[in-house]
Amino acid sequence: MKHAWVDVRAVPAEQLEAVVDAAIHAKAEAVVADDAALLAKLPPTVLGVLVGDGEAPVRVTRIDDEDQLPALIRAEGAAWVHVRDDRTLQLACAAAVGLPYTIVEFADPTKIPLEIVLAAADKAPGQLITVCADLEEASIVVDVLERGSEGVLLAPRTADDVFALTRMLAGTTQDLQLTTLTVDRIEHHGLGDRVCVDTCSHFREDEGILVGSYSTGFILCCSETHPLPYMPTRPFRVNAGALHSYVLGPDNRTNYLSELRSGSTVLAVDSDGRTRRVVVGRAKLESRPLLTITAHSADGVVVSLTVQDDWHVRVLGPGAKVRNVTELQNGDELLGYLATDQRHVGIPIGEFCRES
Repeated sequence: MKHAWVDVRAVPAEQLEAVVDAAIHAKAEAVVADDAALLAKLPPTVLGVLVGDGEAPVRVTRIDDEDQLPALIRAEGAAWVHVRDDRTLQLACAAAVGLPYTIVEFADPTKIPLEIVLAAADKAPGQLITVCADLEEASIVVDVLERGSEGVLLAPRTADDVFALTRMLAGTTQDLQLTTLTVDRIEHHGLGDRVCVDTCSHFREDEGILVGSYSTGFILCCSETHPLPYMPTRPFRVNAGALHSYVLGPDNRTNYLSELRSGSTVLAVDSDGRTRRVVVGRAKLESRPLLTITAHSADGVVVSLTVQDDWHVRVLGPGAKVRNVTELQNGDELLGYLATDQRHVGIPIGEFCRES
């Protein structure tokens, strides 16, 4: 998990208490201030970072010259470097390698200088904290060179910004408890509209996305990472199902396949239930013959999925066994996921609803 550093120096007085309380309750790693008395009131779970003179667990020194660095390294101090040219870029690299905490602020709006600092400090034990102007920039910074900086420093306007930052940095998705489903019947239909979900990520051979006709049950649809006759593999794609189907996304939310657009997010799920967010590059809706798979769980929950009626469309079974949908038979086992909640506009809700 990436670390949230909350800079309260510019927070209006009437908002200050609420923002500091939010930093504490949202489990931000650090509060940055120029008031040592404020930092002294923080609980031990939050690191107090002082910009300026005084006593605090961490005191940050703004440095602009390499001659300032050796003394900071000896004192195991912390530095704030404003990177605006090659000289200060090299200073930031040296600080990130030698200090326990280095805050970097970039004049250049591109992320190339950050990439250089990250590469220089790749094996360093200290934390690199990047100043971000807003949440959108923070979401980019944490993924630069895939690893991102250890934390981001944000000056919030309100307590809501603090909670939004910590939620965004949590970033990880929860594992799912997949279940084994037994096929009851296969029904072939005529023409209908199905959606291929093309993502901006490579799927592994045991990964796919969870899709279903009912909001309480999903089948693990396989990505096109396995060899196909007459055509190359497309490891970014899942031939997911008919346009009405639900697809499971982050935060236990669903979308209809018809709603997916470039920039949407869905969950990639592997055969052990491990998940990760993937970004949708495009959704392709085309008319194709369809078939419906109906299956049930051990405790009798019925799951349904309508997909393209074609051999190259695949779902996953226990042990990541790849099953072509046109070869499924009654009694075959598939991997699925059961959700206990009904849905309203994709949000779990505890209300009565019957789907058939």
